[in-house]
Amino acid sequence: MKYMDPFNSKFNAADLRLKPEGDLITRHLSDMDDMYHDREAADELLEENPLIYRYYNVEVPEERGHLAHCVSMVFPGDVGGEYFMTKGHFHEIEDTAEIYYTIQGRGKMLMQTPAPESRVETVDMLPGNISYVPPLWAHRTINTGVQPLVFLAVYPGEAGHEYGIIEEKGFKKILVEEDGEPVLKDNPEYPD
Repeated sequence: MKYMDPFNSKFNAADLRLKPEGDLITRHLSDMDDMYHDREAADELLEENPLIYRYYNVEVPEERGHLAHCVSMVFPGDVGGEYFMTKGHFHEIEDTAEIYYTIQGRGKMLMQTPAPESRVETVDMLPGNISYVPPLWAHRTINTGVQPLVFLAVYPGEAGHEYGIIEEKGFKKILVEEDGEPVLKDNPEYPD
């Protein structure tokens, strides 16, 4: 491992920008329309192709000994009643954990263990909450509020991201709005 110079990053909540910016990644509905349960609603909304979320990866080596971190924003909205959300992922190195610190907004983190157990848990994401994702759990953030859900995520540099399982199977549960409240429901398309 080579020496790296210490540095600061600064997040400006007023304009949702990180300085230095690092690597900005954006996800529009067209990047994940097949992840929403209501395909007809997703197809209709594709004409607008809203920005679902974006994140700033702070530039540190993705290797052992470093702490990768990013600032993410999930925007408010829904697709057929299912809230805007991140794709969700497992870590490539399964025995790595992650910490999320909620800066602003309101949401939930949906977590699930691998099949065949596929145990599901949620935790609230509210300003000041520090959410812990244990090793082996897939995780997805979901905005249940009316303003951007903004959070800092920190994880081992070598952890990696495994999106394929979630893209193929989804999560066992989905979070939808019913009577103005988030409700966790079975995903009827989840393979048993």
